[in-house]
Amino acid sequence: MRVEVVYALPQRQCLIAVEVEPGCTAVAAAQRSGIAEQFPEINWRTAVLGVFGQVLEHPADHVLSEGDRVEIYRSLLIDPKAERRQRALQSAKPSA
Repeated sequence: MRVEVVYALPQRQCLIAVEVEPGCTAVAAAQRSGIAEQFPEINWRTAVLGVFGQVLEHPADHVLSEGDRVEIYRSLLIDPKAERRQRALQSAKPSA
């Protein structure tokens, strides 16, 4: 069966189609894709994975279905709410 594995950085994205056997898990498919060779910063012990935007609590146990898209999420550098709050504070400052 065919699934896709994706990973993205702000300047670069990668989608790899992988043929896996039925019963394959999200972690196994991601590792078999070879995506970590292109993105060595991926740490399989700490990586957060999802399928079609839904974060998986136990990706090593999540069995994939035909056509699933396994997404590898990277850590955020800043909390989006904190960033919006900071921008709002900066735009509210009076200009000189």
